[in-house]
Amino acid sequence: MKKLLALVLAAMMICGAMAALAEDQYASLGNFEMMVGHAQPEGNPRTISTDWFAEEVAARTNGHVKVTVFANGQLGTEKEMLEQVVAGTVQGMRGGQFDFSPRLLMFTLPFMTNTREEVTALLKSDLAKSVCAEAEEATGTIIIDLCDAGGYRQFSNGKHPITKPEDLQGLKMRTNGMKTIDMTFQAMGATTTTIPYADLYMGLKTGVADGQENPWVNVVGMKFYEVQKYFTAVNYQFHPDPFYVNAEWWNSLPEEFQTIIAQVADEMGDYNDRLIDENSEAAMQTIIDSGAEVYVPSAEELQAFQDAAQSVYSQAVTEGICTQEEVDAMLKIVEDVRAAK
Repeated sequence: MKKLLALVLAAMMICGAMAALAEDQYASLGNFEMMVGHAQPEGNPRTISTDWFAEEVAARTNGHVKVTVFANGQLGTEKEMLEQVVAGTVQGMRGGQFDFSPRLLMFTLPFMTNTREEVTALLKSDLAKSVCAEAEEATGTIIIDLCDAGGYRQFSNGKHPITKPEDLQGLKMRTNGMKTIDMTFQAMGATTTTIPYADLYMGLKTGVADGQENPWVNVVGMKFYEVQKYFTAVNYQFHPDPFYVNAEWWNSLPEEFQTIIAQVADEMGDYNDRLIDENSEAAMQTIIDSGAEVYVPSAEELQAFQDAAQSVYSQAVTEGICTQEEVDAMLKIVEDVRAAK
């Protein structure tokens, strides 16, 4: 009797194990780990959406792909993290780091768009896909999603209000080293200095730079309003947020996992952009409530900023960031969105 019971129990265990395997359609594909870094702090849309990405990838792969997120610059500056992705010591990173993919800078030309719909149309265009595809050959990375890095970017400084382009003359403005930011400020008479994002608060506090440019959500997340008195709601630029993944690691994945991760990354980008839109107005109000001044230019005043920055377009073509045909294609994409309304 005992022998029969043992046989029955053994059979039940075997059946249970076989049923579990049958339910896990990915059991035979292996297990993979993915480290993802970025520079934004807790509460930022990039942090929230990347954490969601990690949870969804684990859920949809039945735990066979484990994503560990390192936020707030834990793995270094954005440039250092991208270098780690290229080297393969880190599998992925998100952020507006274009040193290795400078052609992405074409989407940061000043005052190209006015609305979320226009930004989305550019980032999901065939042109954007083509530029992203260049990354693998150039850097050994694959860009699996392209979303918004934080919303429209604004000017701030600690000296005086900026209500017209001439108010930038003589100011030392911080940039992250991005050419289109440097070119825009210089076209308006400012000088520029490069300071890593993680060091920017202290750089502003100690006067290494007089001012900076960032979206409202970044300003609040990093508390730049504590060391900047004057803000201008100029909406001059948005930055793409590429999700770089090491190509060798990506190509080692089973096709099923590539499909899942790419789909979740696309959904993550949409979620990220919704969070930015939902949080931007509240972030601006937080800055106002802190005691800082926020100046909103009139349409005529905003046109003056746009006119002052026009030279950046031809300069971008001259410096090989993009061709005139690509500039025309981007402007056409934006025009089509506006015409459809």
